[in-house]
Order: sequence, then structure tokens, then C-alpha cells
Amino acid sequence: MILIIDFGSQYNQLIARRVRECSVYCRIDPPDAGLDYIKSLNPKGIILSGGPSSIYEKNSPEIDRKIFDLKIPVLGICYGMQFMIDALGGTVKKAAKREYGLADLQIKQQAWLFKKVDKKTKCWMSHGDSIEKLPRGFKITASTKNTKIAATADIVKNLYGLQFHPEVQHTPCGKKMLRNFLFDVCKCKRTWTMKSFAKDSIAQIKETVKDKKVILGLSGGVDSSVAAMLIHRALGKNLTCIFVDNGVMRKDEAKKLKKTLKQYMGLNIRFINAANKFLKALAGVTDPEKKRKIIGRIFIEVFESEAKKIKGADYLAQGTLYPDVIESISAFGGPSAVIKSHHNVGGLPKKMKLKLLEPLKYLFKDEVRLLGREIGLPEELIWRQPFPGPGLAVRIIGEITKKRLSILREADDILLEEIKNSGYYKKLWQSFAVLLPIKSVGVMGDMRTYENILAIRAVTSKDAMTADWAKLPHKLLGNISNRIINETSGINRVVYDISSKPPSTIEWE
Repeated sequence: MILIIDFGSQYNQLIARRVRECSVYCRIDPPDAGLDYIKSLNPKGIILSGGPSSIYEKNSPEIDRKIFDLKIPVLGICYGMQFMIDALGGTVKKAAKREYGLADLQIKQQAWLFKKVDKKTKCWMSHGDSIEKLPRGFKITASTKNTKIAATADIVKNLYGLQFHPEVQHTPCGKKMLRNFLFDVCKCKRTWTMKSFAKDSIAQIKETVKDKKVILGLSGGVDSSVAAMLIHRALGKNLTCIFVDNGVMRKDEAKKLKKTLKQYMGLNIRFINAANKFLKALAGVTDPEKKRKIIGRIFIEVFESEAKKIKGADYLAQGTLYPDVIESISAFGGPSAVIKSHHNVGGLPKKMKLKLLEPLKYLFKDEVRLLGREIGLPEELIWRQPFPGPGLAVRIIGEITKKRLSILREADDILLEEIKNSGYYKKLWQSFAVLLPIKSVGVMGDMRTYENILAIRAVTSKDAMTADWAKLPHKLLGNISNRIINETSGINRVVYDISSKPPSTIEWE
């Protein structure tokens, strides 16, 4: 395995993805990971990530400097490189000229990280500090016009530094550099696959839980479904799934999921209809964060009430993914801000006094889908697009009413039908409708109308941390608009959201 130390970089997940794409397992841990803990992991290599801090700032993140004495290869990227150089006696100062964006990289030594990389290549820079003096034993291995020490290495100690970001697509040979670190420097083997992950996870769940019982909140989405099937493989009847219908689901979703989940998965599932309870609590609420908090609170109440009926349960399982954790709160104490609350992250275990079981916590969405296929989940579940825990409540801007829910359900159903028929469903990360709190004037059958406006959101992404609006064909968008306006009572205008993430989020609320 490779250990990635999180210094707060926005690209941490990309580093992890690049490593896993090479069939090498990795995990991300905080800078305060102790030396004994690192030794216990026995990593083949350590990658120190970038970050927004400067090493000379007060309270800048740092890891135990003795990691450089462990005889484990270390690759420092951006801030990670600067930390390493400073820790070993070099000098880092504010750069006379900051460097952001593409830069021409001149490689001085085509060995180690730069094996089979052209002497002149592009790289992606993002730094305001530069290395002024290298510690003893380090050599300059690459430079740019603005940055003399763009890459460095102490080959005796197997310590390497890159001022630029090899993990991003803008560094065309970055993947090759990382592969050189993994296989030539760290001597890793390509042993991490979804088959091995499934086998190891099942064994770990058995060892952790033993003969105790586990409760899982099943939503019918790919994350909770994969988590449920994985735990079911490990524990069988000792897993009980609870499906809560919160009243803000898509058209006939609860009925369809009930059929699919029971038919294909053979799980022990309890279906709870609590729609009225949720809708009553949401009445008159317009603030999006309050909606999420209310739905989270009611979910806990309903879930807890049902869970009490299951005697001997010691564990609560969740289909939490790493992007869920990072968006709710900085996962490892880094600088990330809370964007929105996720009702499935935190809260429940403390209140219910259950131990938390999150077998997918370090996986990305596309990896979860691969895992689902590996353990035999049906394709219709594997390829379900992400659906927020608060459901349509955060796709209705403003107050939640039965009438507004009905309008959105019909429109959203038409949208998904057209997207699936066009062959775009699997190509998109998400596609959904949003009911806006404003009305517009229209003309229908020679009559003036004053009805709702509906927004269509469709994005492409790999892990939801960044997303681009989907360039859907105009003909398809026209068909969707015509059908929604003609077949849905209460809508006379359809608009298309062409915002990317960042700066926008995927969901509107």
C-alpha cells in the first residue's frame, strides 16, 4: 500500500485515484498520524500532498519528521516537497514570482521519476513559495523558467520532491511519473483490484463484527446497496436493512425499489412508510440547510424507533463514501469548509450507542460500481445515478407541499425517461429536475398562463468533487422541454443549468 498524508490539498483525491488506477492500494491519513501508526501500516511508499499553507506560517500542518528516517520512499508534492526540504535543513521562502497554471518543464536527469519522460514537457504549477536552498544530498532534477528547483531528489535516501502537480490532467506525463515512483522506486505490485478488495472487506467485516448484529439504512442507491450486499456476504442474516420512505422520493420509487431489492438481493429488509411525519415537519420550511437538518433528525427518530426492535444489534452500517465525508466536514482536520450537511454522516452512532461500520469509506463512486458488479449486484442498481438523502426536498426551491412534490415528480419522471431512451443515462453523473420558487407568464391554447419554472440539471463527473454541465443535444433538450410542458400540469417554462462545479454545487440546495 501507499500512504498519502493529507496537508489540505484540493487534489488529494486525485492522487489517490492515480495510485489506484495503477492497481495499487492507498489510503489518506492526517498529518498527525503517529510514527508507530505509520510503521504498523508498513507502507511501500509515502506521498506528502500539497496544501494551501506556507511552511513558515504559524500552525502550518506538519508530520513527524522522523518519517524521513524510516527508509521508506517519500514523494513530496508542492507543499509536501517544501515541508520535506525544510524538515531536512533546506530553505523555503516566498517566491519572487508566483507560478500558477501551465509551465514548461526542463528535465535535467531522465531517471527515477522521469524515466521515459521527454526532456521537455508541460506541468501544472500552483505555488507562491519556492525552495531557495536544498539539504545535503539533494540534487535538482527539473526546472521551469520561473522555478529553478521544480523537482529534486536524494536517491540515496529515496526522497523525491515535485513542485508541480503530477496528479492533474494538465501534467501530461504526470501519470508516468507517479507510476515510476510506485513501481521503480517503491517496488509496488499490481495487486489491488475490486476482486481483492471484496475478498479482504468481507474477511475484515467478519473479523470485526463476529457474531454480532448489524443494522443498515438502505436507500436503494448504489452506495447503500453495495454496502448491504457486501455485509450480507459476510454476515448473512445478522444484517437487517431498514428502508425509510421519507415522502420526498421520486415517482413510485419506494414501490420500484421494494420490488428490486427483494427480488435480486435476498436481504432481510424492513420497509417503513413515514412520509406524513416528514412532510408535516417540513411544512413552511424554505431554508435548504434547515430542510436537511429536519430530514436528518426525523430519519434518526424513525430509524432509531425501528432499530430498537432489533435485539442484539451492536453495529450501524452506512454506505458512506469519501466525497460524502469531505463535503460534510474536512475529513482529516484540513482547511475544507462545510458545504452542506449529509444526513448519513455522523449523528446516528453517538445517539444510538452503536459502533459504526463503513466498508466503502475510502472508495470513489466509480470504484463502488466496479465493486457492485464484482459481488453480483444487478446493473439497474449499479448504474443508478446519485440521489440525495433529503430527496426532492432539496430539488424544490422553497416550501415543500404535496402539490409541488406532485409537479416535480411528474416532470422528473419524464426527464429520466427521455435521458434513458436517448442512451445518455450511463454517460451522466446525474440528471434531474429542480422546481423553482418563481412563476412566469406563458401562452397555452390562446390562454394566458402564469405557472412554475422548471430547471434541468445534467452533469458529467468522476467523483462529484468537480463536475461539468453536460452538453446534451439540443434536440434531446427540446423533446424534454416539450413533453414536460405538455404533460405536466403547472409548468410553462423549462430552463437548462449550464453551471459547473465549482463554483456551483451539483444540487441546487
